[in-house]
Amino acid sequence: MPSLAVKVYSLFYKYLLKKQLQSLALADADRFISDPFGITSRPGESVAAANPTFQNGVATKDIHVDPLSSLSLRIFLPESVLGAKSSINSSPGGDSENDVVYRGYSPPPLGKRCRKLPVMLQFHGGGFVSGSNVSAANDAFCRRMAKHCDAIVVAVGYRLAPESRFPAAFEDAVKVLNWLGKQANLASLRNVRILGVNRRMFDSFGESMAEPWLAAHGDPSRCVLLGVSSGANIADYVARKAVMAGKLLDPVKVVAQVLMYPFFAGNTPTKSEIKMSNSYFYDKAMCSLVWKLFLPVNEFDLDHPAANPLLPTTKPPLKDMTPTLMVVAEQDLMRDRAIAYSEELRKANVDAPVLEYKDAVHDFATLDVLLHTPQALACAEDICIWMKKYISLRGHEFSY
Repeated sequence: MPSLAVKVYSLFYKYLLKKQLQSLALADADRFISDPFGITSRPGESVAAANPTFQNGVATKDIHVDPLSSLSLRIFLPESVLGAKSSINSSPGGDSENDVVYRGYSPPPLGKRCRKLPVMLQFHGGGFVSGSNVSAANDAFCRRMAKHCDAIVVAVGYRLAPESRFPAAFEDAVKVLNWLGKQANLASLRNVRILGVNRRMFDSFGESMAEPWLAAHGDPSRCVLLGVSSGANIADYVARKAVMAGKLLDPVKVVAQVLMYPFFAGNTPTKSEIKMSNSYFYDKAMCSLVWKLFLPVNEFDLDHPAANPLLPTTKPPLKDMTPTLMVVAEQDLMRDRAIAYSEELRKANVDAPVLEYKDAVHDFATLDVLLHTPQALACAEDICIWMKKYISLRGHEFSY
């Protein structure tokens, strides 16, 4: 069983979450149309500020990638990109009093060789209605993954429900995948190499430019998806879209995905949903309310494609799916449904191992107060060990 401290905090967190869901349900009573612009965080959310200089081994920056919505990204760049050099570059200029000096990391011009790292798209949890890509907990978790996996982490700030119901969050995630491909193409253009990453280009959406950190250090052919709780549902949707797109996504290649205690559901209850219907953090009633807030009113169904990945109509076929690591917690009512998905993937000859953590609860590796527990630290290490099989440039010498 979980420790006494975890039990006490889970009751407190559960109480706060239930109050938040009830407040959102009441506020949503008079809302009939989704907000196309939307929001990506809730008032009162503990937010970590971005820092483009290397702090504790990772530099971060925030960018807004869609002028028509609140979709935003936080990029986590590990210090390993500096190689043997320990100095941190700043952008040229700044000699004049009128110049604004950028104090963050600026990579060398694109013509010079830079260390390339795999790119991880990360989708935070929060039941589609809360959480943020820039929350203190998500920032700390993404920093950990960037350092441990030696990868550029792109945390996606997708639109939250009920202000922006399904499919808004899923569309945002696919938009980021396509944006990553656009960035790779911008970085590879000959005139970008000549002019340098600080010069701007124009496209059909207006002014745009190659994002310097990704242009210099990102390797989109080694792209991994990582989703937490409801973010795992989003990651699995993006993986399916990537498989169906095939070479149309080039040079982006989604080589693997990690689903951490996914927020899967279904009309037919599993053993864990029956046994732990009043479990820690999320119980059955709260999960149902989350889906009511997320799905359009006329589409509420726990066998909705966004909730249940094992519907017979779901595409593509499981045999075509990307390798999938499933992380589950023993004391999580959603445990059995995640394991069942992995079992079906393995039956289709997809690499889909399950990491189950004893006495762990939902969000055990990503919740702020649990981030430094032995299980959370071990989980991050286990994920990185498995990922190395697919992101290592030296082949498959790594195995789990």
